[in-house]
Amino acid sequence: MPNPNAIVSTRIQFDPPIEGRDIGQAVTAEGGQVVDLGGDRRVRLDPADRRSVGFATVLDGLAKQGLPAYIELDPTSGSIERLLIPTLGRVISVRRRADGGDGIEVQLDRSHARHVLSSGGDDFEVLERDLRAALDSRRPILLVEDFDGRVIDVRDFTPDPDGPLPPFPEPGGEPIPIRPRKWWEWLILWPLRRIWWWICYPWWWWHCPSGGQAQAIFNAMAATSCDPLTVPVPCIPFRFPDDGCWARASEMCRLMIATGRSPGKVWIDGTLNVISSNKPGCLVQWGWHVAPTICVRGRWPWFTRRMVIDPSLFTTPVTEADWKAKQGDPNATLTDTDHTVYWRNVHPTDPSYYWTNIDLATYRLALYNRSIQVGPPPYVCP
Repeated sequence: MPNPNAIVSTRIQFDPPIEGRDIGQAVTAEGGQVVDLGGDRRVRLDPADRRSVGFATVLDGLAKQGLPAYIELDPTSGSIERLLIPTLGRVISVRRRADGGDGIEVQLDRSHARHVLSSGGDDFEVLERDLRAALDSRRPILLVEDFDGRVIDVRDFTPDPDGPLPPFPEPGGEPIPIRPRKWWEWLILWPLRRIWWWICYPWWWWHCPSGGQAQAIFNAMAATSCDPLTVPVPCIPFRFPDDGCWARASEMCRLMIATGRSPGKVWIDGTLNVISSNKPGCLVQWGWHVAPTICVRGRWPWFTRRMVIDPSLFTTPVTEADWKAKQGDPNATLTDTDHTVYWRNVHPTDPSYYWTNIDLATYRLALYNRSIQVGPPPYVCP
């Protein structure tokens, strides 16, 4: 059964309104601050709780994006005991855990994480039934995980009719069809392209950065990492590795292009397991991942190699082979694309960086929310 002391709401309003006020002063002001969650559900933010300013900040951010909140209440005081941000999406797979453990793992179309539902809980059968029903119906759901990455709740998603609609694209996003070339195109175009390649290659080789320049590019990207307790815009939440890699990669590509570089992207698909001190429990589980790539000049003339820029995993540019090896699945597959591919199964492209900004804002909130409740990363790993 769902936690009787938990509220899942897409309606988040402050009483009195918090717009234009300092959140810290609003929480500690005489009379305090109340959050209206719809119906008769009203929660008072306890000014004596050091987390209350953070709770108000997160709830205000979710309200502005039209996103839901999962709130567990203290049954005695009625104040917030824990605040979680559900993952909104459609179920695309439910299967046995790839690591052989008890339970199942779930993937959503708006997430590259593998969400684990352990079989030891009292609600396992109910939650598994709801997830499989959602897979069959393709209806959107809210999937709630605790800070250790365990699924604890599943709800149908019903947006607040009086509030802003959350950024939720339609399912599918059919891939762009590729027309096979005709025989005469191969006969004429292939030789012309080879000739043009040999003419342009010296310029292209010099256009690729050196190893030292590649490290400088990496350092510039890593320097945009968010402070977990302030997450100022436009920082990139590298320290929230759980989800959102496509938005991080898109923003890094935008920054590189602004400095005259020509990045690409590399995608990996598999059963990915990464040890990271940026997540409680230290294990990050993905079904896929993406990061920017750049060509880097070698020591010998005309020699180049593709290097991956991924501050969520490394402190330096690495080869695609090393990037793949870090993620724990030797059978994983790599796919290279240009930088314009944003999110393969939802949004093929994002030329105006509209979705990039929305998704980054969501994962900044997720990083901040976890940091104010369990402490900021890094965490102690074995």
